[in-house]
Amino acid sequence: MSRLFGSVRSRATLGATLVVAVALVAAGAAVLLSLRANLTGEAGTRAERSAQAVASELAARIPLDKLSGLDAEDVPVQIVDEDGVLLAASEDLERISGTGTAEVTPAPTRSGADDDRDREDDDRDDDSGRSGDDESLEPGEIAQGASYTNGTATIDGDTEDYRFAAVEVETPDRGRLTVHAGSPLAAEHSAVGTALTAMLIGFPLLLGVVAGVTWLVTGRALRPVEGIRREMAAITASEDLRRRVPEPATHDEIARLARTTNATLAALEASVERQRSFVADASHELRSPIASLRTQLEVAAAHPELLDLDGAVEDTVRLQNLAGDLLLLARLDAGERPVGTRVDLAALAREEAAGREGVSVEAEPVEVSGSRGQLGRVLANLLDNAERHARERITVTVRREGGEAVVGVADDGEGVAEADRERIFERFVRLDAARSRDDGGAGLGLAIARDVAVRHGGTLTAGAAPAGGALFELRLPLAGADRGAPRA
Repeated sequence: MSRLFGSVRSRATLGATLVVAVALVAAGAAVLLSLRANLTGEAGTRAERSAQAVASELAARIPLDKLSGLDAEDVPVQIVDEDGVLLAASEDLERISGTGTAEVTPAPTRSGADDDRDREDDDRDDDSGRSGDDESLEPGEIAQGASYTNGTATIDGDTEDYRFAAVEVETPDRGRLTVHAGSPLAAEHSAVGTALTAMLIGFPLLLGVVAGVTWLVTGRALRPVEGIRREMAAITASEDLRRRVPEPATHDEIARLARTTNATLAALEASVERQRSFVADASHELRSPIASLRTQLEVAAAHPELLDLDGAVEDTVRLQNLAGDLLLLARLDAGERPVGTRVDLAALAREEAAGREGVSVEAEPVEVSGSRGQLGRVLANLLDNAERHARERITVTVRREGGEAVVGVADDGEGVAEADRERIFERFVRLDAARSRDDGGAGLGLAIARDVAVRHGGTLTAGAAPAGGALFELRLPLAGADRGAPRA
């Protein structure tokens, strides 16, 4: 069962069919109940009219054997007195139920003296407040409204269901009488049965149509999703990230899914290419100091007197620094978050500038939240880069600007061409003026500085310094206590 309904298509079809089925059953039940109530009400109205007609004749003192309502076909009528004794009934009535009086044969006619005594008793009862909870009627008056019941009646051998109406009438000569008249419910039963049969035949057909249409529509709608799935499976199997999933020519959610999937594949391809390039560049950068160190050691092994100890130490330090840079970049790529401690950028700038020639610091106390070691690494890399390009002077400034701390490192060198101001932040990139590995480093300093700035929620940009050289500007959000503080 779980495998049968394991697809979105089958579940959507089942869900739509069930919803429509519940709605159809509820609507069909409401229609049948309404139809039955209306037809039953109409039968009750006809029965009440028949009872009212007989009651009008009784109020006009027409004898029981002269009542025209007792001769109507298919209309069973009973007339009973206050004691429930049957006085008259339809001529062809054979059996009846539902009126409270099962007799179909009237009681024997009583003498006039008995009628006179009954009338005297009725007068005494009336004088003593006989009515109780009954409606008070004047002689010849018919009660307003009627009471209704359902039952059966057999007329000329045919038994049918009837809706009975009971109407009371106060007669001048016989006292309070009740007229029961019925109207057949055959039309109601026939209409309800026909409607029920039509529903039992039509509802399954309609549900089949709904299921079929839902199956086709969902299949057509999910066809692009299956295409995306197949292409993603092929991409995974081939490991070819240059491939893309098909994008349907629509503007719905599936088209947006395809575009997002292609954007994710493009980002993944770029990331993989960047990692491949990074590994290749790192291997290339590591090869030179390792090869140089090995050569010096091999020469020293053969000719100890020719050992260049200073060069070996320099290559070892350079190799150590490169390994440290690669390790830091790996941690940053892995999403390492800086420790949220307060760092005074002014004090950190003076600390990193100490011992460097030609470096001046103009700083006001500004605190940010982050890693002191990583932020110190940013300033050290910026100062190292400035020292390689400056002629005489390097200026470090620290200030507030709105809700940010701004650190500027400017030199009076050749500057950075506008076309290269973004490229220099790429890994292992050296400009022509700093292409020497001995003087220009491995090309990782500025890349590390920008990555650290981004991890701290800030930015690092390159521009032109007032003195004509390069200006590197680091912007970081102020620490919570200083956020929004006015500039000094």
